[in-house]
This record gives sequence, C-alpha cells and structure tokens, in this order.
Amino acid sequence: MTTYFISRHPGAQQWAREHGICVDIQLAHLDISDVQAGDVVIGSLPVNLVAELIRKQARYLHLVLDLPHAWRGKELSAAQMKECNARLEEYQANKVEP
Repeated sequence: MTTYFISRHPGAQQWAREHGICVDIQLAHLDISDVQAGDVVIGSLPVNLVAELIRKQARYLHLVLDLPHAWRGKELSAAQMKECNARLEEYQANKVEP
C-alpha cells in the first residue's frame, strides 16, 4: 500500500507534515496509472479522477477547507489552512453510464 499526497502547494505540504500525515509519495500531479488497489490518495482531485481511483479499489481522502471567499485563488500557509479548519474527508465516486 502506498500513500500519495497530491498538491503543488507548499502550505498544504507543510500542513500535512504538521498533522503527522504519513506520505510515501508527494506529487504535484497524479498519474492515475501509478495507483494500485489498496493505495491511499490524498488531495483535491476532480470527481472523474476520484471515480477512477475508486474503480481501481484505492481510497481517496479529500483535503477540505472552509475557505473564505477573499482567500480563494491565493497561496495559503499551513497556519492559514488551520484557520480554515483544514481536514481530510474520505469520498467515493462512481461514473454512471448512460
């Protein structure tokens, strides 16, 4: 089992370290072909990639922030992420075929 943390943001990477989140591989972007059954992926991924992770029998933990409108689109520090109640929540998604 491999744990991936997917983020290009230094503040998010620091936040994960400060919260004792054990990561095997830190990446700015995920190559879905690297993920195997039983792996854990942490990040803020689009729903289509989450569905693909679930199809591959991996787990997905979404990095959630209660972000004020004024902070959107800005680089946040680990301390600012803490102010935004940063947390990990597990999600599953499935593609519905027509």
